[in-house]
Amino acid sequence: MNGFTAFVRKEATEILRTWRILVLPGILLFFAITGPVMARFTPEILKAVADMPAAAIKALIPDPTYLDSYGQWAKNLSQIGLFALIIVYGGIVSSERKSGTAVLVLTKPVSRSAFIAAKALVHAAFLTVIVTAGTLVTWGGTALTFGSAPVAPLLDSAFSWLVFALLFLSLMTLLSVALPSQAGAAGVGIGVYALLAIAGLSKTLTLYTPVGLSSAPSVLASGKHFALLWPVLSSVALSVALVAAAAWLFSRQEL
Repeated sequence: MNGFTAFVRKEATEILRTWRILVLPGILLFFAITGPVMARFTPEILKAVADMPAAAIKALIPDPTYLDSYGQWAKNLSQIGLFALIIVYGGIVSSERKSGTAVLVLTKPVSRSAFIAAKALVHAAFLTVIVTAGTLVTWGGTALTFGSAPVAPLLDSAFSWLVFALLFLSLMTLLSVALPSQAGAAGVGIGVYALLAIAGLSKTLTLYTPVGLSSAPSVLASGKHFALLWPVLSSVALSVALVAAAAWLFSRQEL
């Protein structure tokens, strides 16, 4: 356990001292700051540049509300945010194997299973912190921009995306163990995302599996109801299974 704790500290320190502290937080913070402003002023921008009567533009784009700001945050998370996560974590294990760091670390009293578990735990905590921070910034910016910002739809939307993102973090951990190339793992991860989006056409899969979390953030951000219980429970169970599979596979590989 002491070795595991030491590796958790090492992983956390690595996040703080490398590019990982800039990429995902930078992307999410940018969207959190600009999202409310873009949601508020997009109609005015269109009126200024579009060769259409103001009444026609208003008919196409109603006056924005705080829900438009929340929807912008959910859209950015579900698209660019998730793609960035897949690319960044495509090499979460394979990069350390290539650099020789994994061999050095595993000469210490840390099992291979603990190596994988520590990575998954630290990066799950990191992701939770930056999504929480971005959501709070979005809420504050929305309140300042629109004067009204009920927090429940935003929190529900962000929570559903976070669970979905943690599922993909677990998937990328397994893919990074199974595949030597970060690009290859990222490519498979994006392919899985596309398959889940297609599977969302099935109402049954949407209601009872992680497939539902691909659309839940946008639905919840719009103020509508979405039954999260089974998609969340199945996603958590699958995330644990993926990390366990990554640890099992890693323990049987040559470094």
